[in-house]
Amino acid sequence: MADLPLHDQSNDHSDFEDADRGLVARLTPAVVTAADGRVVWDNDAYAFLEEERPGSVDPGLWRQGRLCARQGLYEVTDGVYQVRGLDLSNMTIVEGDTGVVVIDPLISVECAEAALGLYREHRGGRPVTGVIYTHAHVDHFGGVRGVTGGGVPILAPAGFMEHAVAEHVYAGPAITRRSVYMYGQTLERSPSGQVGAGLGMATSTGTVSLLPPTLSVIRTGQEEVVDGVRIVFQLTPGAEAPAEMNILFPDHRALCLAENATHNQHTLLPLRGSAVRDARAWSRHLTEAISLFGGRADVAFASHHWPTWGADAVVRFLSQQRDLYAYLHDQTVRLMNKGLTGPEIAETLRMPPRLERAWHARGFHGSLSHNVKAVYQRYLGWFDGNPAHLWEHPPRESAIRYVDCMGGGAAVVTLAKGYIGDGDLRFAAQLLNHAVFADEGNKQARDLLAEVYTRLGYGAENGTWRNVYLTGARELADGIVPAVTATACPDLAQALGVDQIFDSIAIRVHGPRAWNESLSIDWHLTDLGERYRTTLSNGAFVHQIDPPDEPVDLTLSLTKAQLIGLLAGRGVEGVEREGSVAVLQRLVSVLDEPRPDFPIVTP
Repeated sequence: MADLPLHDQSNDHSDFEDADRGLVARLTPAVVTAADGRVVWDNDAYAFLEEERPGSVDPGLWRQGRLCARQGLYEVTDGVYQVRGLDLSNMTIVEGDTGVVVIDPLISVECAEAALGLYREHRGGRPVTGVIYTHAHVDHFGGVRGVTGGGVPILAPAGFMEHAVAEHVYAGPAITRRSVYMYGQTLERSPSGQVGAGLGMATSTGTVSLLPPTLSVIRTGQEEVVDGVRIVFQLTPGAEAPAEMNILFPDHRALCLAENATHNQHTLLPLRGSAVRDARAWSRHLTEAISLFGGRADVAFASHHWPTWGADAVVRFLSQQRDLYAYLHDQTVRLMNKGLTGPEIAETLRMPPRLERAWHARGFHGSLSHNVKAVYQRYLGWFDGNPAHLWEHPPRESAIRYVDCMGGGAAVVTLAKGYIGDGDLRFAAQLLNHAVFADEGNKQARDLLAEVYTRLGYGAENGTWRNVYLTGARELADGIVPAVTATACPDLAQALGVDQIFDSIAIRVHGPRAWNESLSIDWHLTDLGERYRTTLSNGAFVHQIDPPDEPVDLTLSLTKAQLIGLLAGRGVEGVEREGSVAVLQRLVSVLDEPRPDFPIVTP
């Protein structure tokens, strides 16, 4: 994308004014600890961003970091407050007749407690009388037990529970490992390390919780009243999240945009991994938001970043965000249908000049390059149609052969140095990656690749790209460093549907070890009044509800909680059974454990 006029202070000033507007108080110190004294959030670690920018950080990313690092309690409009800078996301508080409605209570219980405490310190000890989850990502529900133990209305979009737990069931271990790279969790907070993630600074590492919604929003235009607060909803499925919604507070003339419109270009496919998001649906939901809410809101705020004030400014902001995702989608598809592949389109496509000059359309979290590839992947998948790419060797085997063709590891390092000297760091990284994958003990190649990754990280405008490059450099130099991540959430296990519980077992079956095993188990869920049958054959673990009346190897009568405990290894005490428990032991013996620290930059 074209360079923005960083010297133009008028261009900078409005965002900084908006980010500071309405400040009531800051949390001092801005450090949140768990009950055992462990630090789960430290916003003060980013104080260096107020200093002069060094050459190790892209100017736009430095600016974005300075904006995102602002923290405290802010008044958005009369009766609407936000606590920003105490987690990756914001927590919004709307004052009602007798208490407050909390929107998106952050990732961690500890951070949510601190945010609510800051609000109460300056606005009084109002009770929490309602909670709204805007969508089904953990940074928007994980801290809920920090603001309420339940017993209040909890509103969420239709499908929330299914999608809130799905990532943790299926690809959770892989996403957790890749999140270490995306958010730079093991990097020092410094000008040579992590300076944010574009969408916010980082993810907190406290206790994750989940309380199920008591009311689902099932249609656009649905209206509810919680503690005297009138609320109008717009469902936006398939945009930033599979279950998400925008929210108008008509009496406050305030519009909550969830994560559908933020002050950066969002990502259609996060580097941590997820299902590909639909840019076409995203743009259409924003068009609908303009039609539904244009002229009815004097301020728009989101679950990240800072608000936009003024009815005209809100519509302009939404229109540009809408155009951003529509253009990404339509132009990618146009070029795809002319025969260009994802990488080719990513190198070809430019955004319109007005969008290039808009700070909120810049790629600080998502990026034009990766979003284009995500659109391509959504329609055509991984294969680009070239037969040479149909059955390639896996990375290590390809690397061994490439390095052999180039004359060995030393020759590859020499070639890479030439490309580095020419400023072609991208190809130098490709060459050195082959050298490392062909021989991970090649220290010269590892050290040089770490240097290349560091330089690429220092030049990245995108916060997540920087984190990925610098984390890769660190792991090449020091090996895999265990990351501190959010505490495992028992609420998520309890929230799993029975189908999801059995799916979580199926994806752990070690196929070859189970090839010759055959067994069947009936599970009578006494508290749900449901009966399931699971069978293991040919290495496949499958389940069905209400199975036919046929003999099985083992029958268990138990509650859902006992089922979860049983699969967690807590034994069968108190569980009624017919048949041999050895059947269950045979099943457990073929289960595999995910690897939480698998290698990424080495084979």
